[in-house]
Amino acid sequence: MAELWGATDAGRVLRMPTAADDKYSRGVLGMRTGSTRYPGAAVLGVEAAWRTGIGLVRYLGPPAPTDLVLNRRPETVTVDGRVQAWVIGSGTDPQDRADAETAALRGILSGAVPVVVDAGALDLAVGATAPRILTPHDREHDRLRAALGLRAVGASREDAAVETARALGATVLLKGSVTIVADADGWIAHVASGTPWLATAGTGDVLAGAIGAVLAGAAAGAGGPVHLGRVAATGAWLHGRAATLCTQAAVGGAGTGPITALDAAGYLPRAVAEVLRASP
Repeated sequence: MAELWGATDAGRVLRMPTAADDKYSRGVLGMRTGSTRYPGAAVLGVEAAWRTGIGLVRYLGPPAPTDLVLNRRPETVTVDGRVQAWVIGSGTDPQDRADAETAALRGILSGAVPVVVDAGALDLAVGATAPRILTPHDREHDRLRAALGLRAVGASREDAAVETARALGATVLLKGSVTIVADADGWIAHVASGTPWLATAGTGDVLAGAIGAVLAGAAAGAGGPVHLGRVAATGAWLHGRAATLCTQAAVGGAGTGPITALDAAGYLPRAVAEVLRASP
């Protein structure tokens, strides 16, 4: 039976930093996102990762998005090094991907470090062995299922997500007005903290960055394997809550109003603070 994921659940995943922490113990996230065609995706994902609470972000991408990332977030490191989690694929297109980049992504997906697989890297997730959180929307999910040879007829979104997760041996976060998170063992959660105003360009890039930050933080503080489903659901809850706070602020609290992805990312610290305040 699916869990309805909420703030209390998210609070069990997040960790308040202590005086003993440094930037490495708080989590290091590597990001291979953005492209010459879609450079803004890199900015949105990196912004979200920093805003969600992370010790260090390493961004590795083409020159144009790298310049934009450093202009927006100069604290970002743009050289390779040790990471505790990856986000790959946001703002990329497999048809434009160079052979060297494909090789680099396949290397990440065959390693031991957990990976958030988004958008233009989803085609590489089939057959990968790294611990993975996939973040497709419905159309991407349909293409993924076709690549796996899974039939779509008669399956509910939840049943389809569970089947896909089992076939991949990974966690699937199926985006929607109610986001469904399913892992390979049959664990399921629903996340409904968002707002219809989230249906706008770039919010998926923000989501991937938020999940990546939660994942890196969890991996840094864990003494053993991280429950990827709970991490994914927590990132989705924070993303939805940040958007809800943003849309309320857009009209001064008098109802709700339109938002942009970058604006929503700016409310992630408030969403995190709410969760930590409510945590036992």
